[in-house]
Amino acid sequence: MAVITLFGVAVVVFCLLRVVPGDPVAMMVGPAASAADIAALRAHYGLDGPLPLQFLTWLKAALVGDFGTSITRHQSVLSILGAYLPATIELAFSALLVAILLGGATAVVATLLRQHRTSAAIDALNGVFLALPDFIWALILVLAFGVAVPLLPLTGRIDPSIDVPFATNFLLMESIITGRFAVAGNIAAHMAMPTLALALPLAAVIARVLRQALNEAMVQDYVLLARIKGMSELRLILHEALRNAVGPTLALTGVQATFLIGGTVVVERIFAYPGIGNLAIEAVINRDFPLIQGLVLMFGLIFILINIAVDLTVVALNPRLRHV
Repeated sequence: MAVITLFGVAVVVFCLLRVVPGDPVAMMVGPAASAADIAALRAHYGLDGPLPLQFLTWLKAALVGDFGTSITRHQSVLSILGAYLPATIELAFSALLVAILLGGATAVVATLLRQHRTSAAIDALNGVFLALPDFIWALILVLAFGVAVPLLPLTGRIDPSIDVPFATNFLLMESIITGRFAVAGNIAAHMAMPTLALALPLAAVIARVLRQALNEAMVQDYVLLARIKGMSELRLILHEALRNAVGPTLALTGVQATFLIGGTVVVERIFAYPGIGNLAIEAVINRDFPLIQGLVLMFGLIFILINIAVDLTVVALNPRLRHV
């Protein structure tokens, strides 16, 4: 099903790009170019043949890792993706980690205080976080920590004044592994606002689902038996209820993580963060067909891999599903 889904994504994006008005080659060469120059460039980028032949030629090359050459950047699409994808992976992983920590802590605290009036305030606050999308949080964070109280850098991935060599494009991970903690701190400061913007709505979803699952687990017989034995309420939640509540929460978190990857498109643009989300907007504006096709396939592949990983993890955590 993953292969069929990815093939469907390839067909859809290829067809949609061809029906949208505008000629990317004509936009690239400008109005002074002759018809012969435009025809030569169209042939160079494989845009002069029948659409079925164009698709088969592109698909055959894509299967061996050749996604073509970017029309605007004049570089291999695969090399461009390799340069920009690590930034998005680090941002998305950081946002997911923050969302799990915030959402999990909120759910545990709300369950601990479920019979207290504070519980209603937690629900109301969580509803606010749930209602605001990531790009709204991005704008709020820009106004709060970039303008009103300028504590964090607004744009980019690292200060231009920092001139250190990197062996990979995973700048944060490499800086931590190599012990360059000052550089890692600067990179983390640049990632802080986009990470929070992506994490806060997801944290609210995790908190709501996990709290509901915890409330259901807290009335089960095994929890009641542990309470009779004198186990504290916090220990009941963490050691008894949480193990059974994490399954459905993990499944939903995996689905929401795919939306988190999609949310990087707008958030990266707001913070001028050099990831594939920001790159996708530039490719669409410039009508860079090969780059758009490569980016959409990359997004599709990431979504599929996340769903497969979540399914396997849920089965691993729940032995009953292994025989279904």
